[in-house]
Amino acid sequence: MKKKVILGLIVIIIIFIGTGIFISWNNNKNVSKESKNLPKKTEEIITLEDKDVKDSIFNKYYKEAIKTVENMTIEEKVGQLFLVRYDVNDVKYLSNYYPGGYILFAKDFDNHDKDSMRKEIADTQKLNKYPLIMGVDEEGGFVTRVSRYPAFRNEKFASPRYYYDQGGYDLLEKTEVEKAKMLKDIGINLNLAPVVDISTNENDFIYNRAFGKDAKETSEFAKRMVTISNNEKINSCLKHFPGYGNNVDTHTGIAIDERSYENFKMNDFLPFEAGIKAGVPSILVSHNVIKSIDEKYPASLSENVIKELRDTLNFTGIIITDDLAMDAVKNYVENNEAATLAINAGNDMLITSDFVNMYNEVLNSVKEKKIKEETINKAVIRIIAWKYYSDLWN
Repeated sequence: MKKKVILGLIVIIIIFIGTGIFISWNNNKNVSKESKNLPKKTEEIITLEDKDVKDSIFNKYYKEAIKTVENMTIEEKVGQLFLVRYDVNDVKYLSNYYPGGYILFAKDFDNHDKDSMRKEIADTQKLNKYPLIMGVDEEGGFVTRVSRYPAFRNEKFASPRYYYDQGGYDLLEKTEVEKAKMLKDIGINLNLAPVVDISTNENDFIYNRAFGKDAKETSEFAKRMVTISNNEKINSCLKHFPGYGNNVDTHTGIAIDERSYENFKMNDFLPFEAGIKAGVPSILVSHNVIKSIDEKYPASLSENVIKELRDTLNFTGIIITDDLAMDAVKNYVENNEAATLAINAGNDMLITSDFVNMYNEVLNSVKEKKIKEETINKAVIRIIAWKYYSDLWN
């Protein structure tokens, strides 16, 4: 009887040890398998085999971006979605919201010289956990935020059209190189230019900021300006997709565009296509209502318009809204959910003059399942990949 009991115990021990060995072997096998692939959590977001990753302008940087985003909280991710109206007095407080970057305006350069501005921007970067996109509208001519001040340049940059008319592309390209170097020197890493809207009518609102040529010449202009920026290692941004035409100023009113889709495809899209082929990293979307694409929403809030950029023009970079605080948006939004609509439409980054309120709106929308966390993750991975592409991690 005792022998049977002892024999039974030995069998149980052998089975237990064998089971343990099998479980250990199986776990090791799974760990080995996982070490060769992305963690499952990440695979649910995006993989390195996804078409929009493999074909992306930022494809070399996605692996690092995914690792970075995996360790971010949802609060940090939401903050990265915003390009915020800059005010030096706010940046310390706003660093608690992890903004993706800032847009500086002319007043931010007043009473500064290159040295003091360089230090201020560097200090702002140091306050933040993640590197910042620091952007400015230095188009030249009608819109100059920096060069209007003698401390930065003896005279402000004239419009691209002026330089082209005076000396062709030789003069224009020379001044664009100077502009890129000036901005980069003080810490600006994004110039929200060039304007590639097609406008040949002096009465159009956008004419003073446009190249003033037809679709073919504007496309050549777009290609050259993007190439110069890429060569000088500063980000450019084509605007205002899908093309302003002869619409009114959306800062103060609603612009409803009645033109046919064919008109856009054969004209307005062409400079954007040229810039995309040249490797532009970002495109800004207007607030115009393009009835032939979406009658319900302004372009910046329209999933249909964003799909034109992604699917028709095959753009893989960063899609940025114009400022969501503009009057043209307010009339199309209920419950102050412009940021929620913009993200669900497929934009990556949102320019805003109302950061904290929009941040809280988006965070609540994620918690209430109005925005899928997967949508946030995909946008943030693309943004972080852009920052690696821009060499912002030192």
